Amino acid sequence: MTWSSAVWGTGEFASELLTFVTDAVGEPTVFEPLKIRPWSTVWRVEVGGEKYWAKQNCPGQAHEAALLSALQPIAPDYVVPVVAADPGRDLLLTPHLGVTLHERGGDHDVDLWCRIVRDAALLQRAAAPHIDDLPLTALAPECATTYVADAVGRLNALAPDDPRRLPDDVARRLEALLPRLESWSDQVGELDLPLTINHNDLHANNVVAGADDRPLRFFDFGDAMATEPLGALLIALNISADELDAGPDDLRLRRIADAALEVWSDHAPMRSLRAALPAALQLARLAKIESWRRCITTMTPEERGEYGSAPADWLGTLLEEPPVGYLPPM
Repeated sequence: MTWSSAVWGTGEFASELLTFVTDAVGEPTVFEPLKIRPWSTVWRVEVGGEKYWAKQNCPGQAHEAALLSALQPIAPDYVVPVVAADPGRDLLLTPHLGVTLHERGGDHDVDLWCRIVRDAALLQRAAAPHIDDLPLTALAPECATTYVADAVGRLNALAPDDPRRLPDDVARRLEALLPRLESWSDQVGELDLPLTINHNDLHANNVVAGADDRPLRFFDFGDAMATEPLGALLIALNISADELDAGPDDLRLRRIADAALEVWSDHAPMRSLRAALPAALQLARLAKIESWRRCITTMTPEERGEYGSAPADWLGTLLEEPPVGYLPPM
């Protein structure tokens, strides 16, 4: 039987999740779905005055419980704690640590964005030596051209009425882009940075503040991948550029980017990291394509009608400029 997100609306799933929660923290007084989307469900839980979040991802992204559990001993200060986890079913229970940075306000604060990307990079540094032990799909820079060529051919070959199809004109432009993509891969690969965790959805609504001057804590790792580290800035820079109404040479965006690049400045000179950042941001689009591909695999026809174009749409953004810096001409 094909899996469907409709399972999250059934009494059978509610009973299964309730048993998981009760075994971990006791009988809840509040147990209700907060979000049910094709890629994940999140439930609000309260037990004895304490608040928790219970989550399960779709089969294509069913790595989060295992991943967050593995990150606990590696970087406990940078991720939300795990109260209970069942990696086999990707059931995850985490405590409520307060409102997110987005809910607190201040998204337009450059200093806050610098803190977010710096602490995310410090999480990457901690995870890098353990990357082979983390349940993450890897997308190394040297695989980028093959990945894009395959995605173009696969999505362009779909039926004309398939919402996932890549239009012919975009396919032709992407095929012509492949030599340039290869040069981006070479530039990023020459930095010789390690593969590490890429949150792949790094923004203020996926971060909670630690007490006082403690590090920020990150959550919602369903989209996470293993990539070179610099591309993890793509979503944060896209959002901050929009919030700040900032162009690719805006010094505020460069300051945000530098906050993360400095974490890697013992691996490569800052001038080399800055020079390669635009290419790394382009390659980071592949991680978004892949995470959407994983989600769409098990969507219903109705859900694909709404979200099915996402991989092709992200593939098309390779034709756009990066949010920070400029790409060298061929």
